[in-house]
Amino acid sequence: MSHLLCRRQAPDDSGRTQHITPASAGWRYVGFDCYHLEAGRTLVRNSEDRELCLVLVGGRASVRAGARAWDGIGDRSGPFEGKAPYAVYVPPGCDYTVTADTDLELAVCSAPASGRFPPRLIHPQDCERSERGSGSNRRLICNILFGNGDAESLLVVEVITPNGNWSSYPPHKHDTDDAPRETHLEETYYHRLSPPQGFAFQRVYTDDRSLDETMAVEDGDVVMVPRGYHPVGAPHGYDLYYLNVMAGPKREWIFHNDPAHAWMLE
Repeated sequence: MSHLLCRRQAPDDSGRTQHITPASAGWRYVGFDCYHLEAGRTLVRNSEDRELCLVLVGGRASVRAGARAWDGIGDRSGPFEGKAPYAVYVPPGCDYTVTADTDLELAVCSAPASGRFPPRLIHPQDCERSERGSGSNRRLICNILFGNGDAESLLVVEVITPNGNWSSYPPHKHDTDDAPRETHLEETYYHRLSPPQGFAFQRVYTDDRSLDETMAVEDGDVVMVPRGYHPVGAPHGYDLYYLNVMAGPKREWIFHNDPAHAWMLE
């Protein structure tokens, strides 16, 4: 199995099914955890030296972060309902609790930060939704914490790729700290499929092919992208959702298309 592919695990005692840290990934910035909490369960944590974006992928919860509290947030049962999510921004050094009011799928996205911004609720209407591409390259984008919201490092976005379509395509990369031509951003892809027994494909490769991995991803898997191009394909019959988390030395997404495939944009 590729070292870039993190298979979904059975929930541990805390309900966690994914646990990716900079140390485990071999990089500097991005962290990602996923929890599946049964109704009534509470997750209690501290953000330590990292800012967080708590994304309610599905279900309803009550969230406390420092002195702020939001009860009964979340109005979608899962990511394929055509709605933007609720999310909560948590600064570093902050105690937080998440209580599942219903069965809850919670993504915890993290990156280093110094504490410039306070806790806040991100409403669905705060997210920016758009359609990108056409034909079999059409996909639906939802910016949760991108240019639409303050953060120090984190960039968080959801994408729905309809069955039979491609996304993160034509292949692009963002692994070079060379703004304004390109920025260096690590990235994780948290994949969900509908129906859940499906699969999709993701390739991660560099120009010199020193990194070249093609992975079959299943429901709940994570692909880590430390560098290189990273296109995704969804087979016929299976819609694909993924939650992207990006962070790097500069909070700006400037990508470079693979020159071999850039012709299709002309």
